[in-house]
Amino acid sequence: MSVARRLVVVGASLAGLRAVEAARGDGFDGEIVLIGDEVHLPYDRPPLSKAFLDGAESAAFRTVEHLVDDLHVDVRLGSAATSLDLASRTVSMGSDAVEYDGLVIATGARARTLPSVGALGNVHGLRSVDDAASVRSALDAGARTVVIGAGFIGAEIASNARSRGLEVTIVEALPTPLVRAVGPVMGEALGRLHDANGVQLICGTGVESFIGTDTVEGVVLMDGRRLDADLVVVGVGSQPNIEWLEQSGLNLQNGVKCDATLWTGAPGVYAAGDVANWYNAATGTRQRLEHWTSAAEQGAAAGRNACNPQLSLPYSTVPYFWSDWYGNRIQFVGSPVCDDVVAVEGTPGEDQRWVALYRRHDTVVGALTVNAQSEIMKYRGLIGRAASWTEATAFADQRNAARRDRLSASSAVE
Repeated sequence: MSVARRLVVVGASLAGLRAVEAARGDGFDGEIVLIGDEVHLPYDRPPLSKAFLDGAESAAFRTVEHLVDDLHVDVRLGSAATSLDLASRTVSMGSDAVEYDGLVIATGARARTLPSVGALGNVHGLRSVDDAASVRSALDAGARTVVIGAGFIGAEIASNARSRGLEVTIVEALPTPLVRAVGPVMGEALGRLHDANGVQLICGTGVESFIGTDTVEGVVLMDGRRLDADLVVVGVGSQPNIEWLEQSGLNLQNGVKCDATLWTGAPGVYAAGDVANWYNAATGTRQRLEHWTSAAEQGAAAGRNACNPQLSLPYSTVPYFWSDWYGNRIQFVGSPVCDDVVAVEGTPGEDQRWVALYRRHDTVVGALTVNAQSEIMKYRGLIGRAASWTEATAFADQRNAARRDRLSASSAVE
């Protein structure tokens, strides 16, 4: 495999931007083409369900002048990729096409929809800045809000609506919220934050239908209940944007299947971000992560590897994500797949601050913190080197003792 002379990045996303920057930072002096289906420059998505709803504006990571003049990138926005030909090494965008030597697929994922929605207005997902603008407008108008799905984005929407004093209900089809993200025990504990902040959480039932003529007026649940609504936000997961690759010959399994180096198996073709299903050596499993940190890191790794496949390096990570609800910072590292979950600080669901560790066999594999920002990365380090359960709990005891000493000293001074 030779060194690339033209790098094509499909997806003007965080991962796509990092691929471009890493390639240039590594000394790649060939052509770079960045293709994006949105008309917007790459922008930060997590604030869409946070600060953006409070009135902050969406800011692009970089200006077009920086991309074009400083990084010498051929930027093609509002131009969705429609197919990939591996034999001719060509990406098509409708009637237009561009050849590549190295290719990074960073087309991300989109919000899943519900088939019963139809064309009703004020029913939205939340994946793009345009989605967020529509949701913000409805919240500004005082909309009675129903959130479908008790995941992190749904919880952030509910939190924002409650901060405005609006009536909010969350509907979750599973018996417990956030089971896939943090497991059932901690999912139940986090669910209590909704009740404590005046949000009705309905679990164990799905949506039967929506009521309304032009815009939504209500939601009918499968158990027969009707919820009045002026705004419905659907947060029932996402699906990778891989339809344009269906005839390419790439292995498409819950995204684009890659090896540890993010290589797809096709010459010069790598994937990164929400669309990449890759082998993560840190967890010993195949994963498709939808986290900001991994998207940024994967994009950089894929960009470097695509430019010089002979020197490609594996990428691995201890997964990390965060969320903000009702003034609480929730952070998780590692994996929720475990034999046991133990609270090592505070009482989950009751105290303002708590830390819980996840044990698999005799190893710590995960950590959840609420309002304990100083702790999470320390546990990420332990998980990253497969620390024993005994070591992890002893470390927690040390941290707790040190915190008690600090609080005691502070009280004595006062």
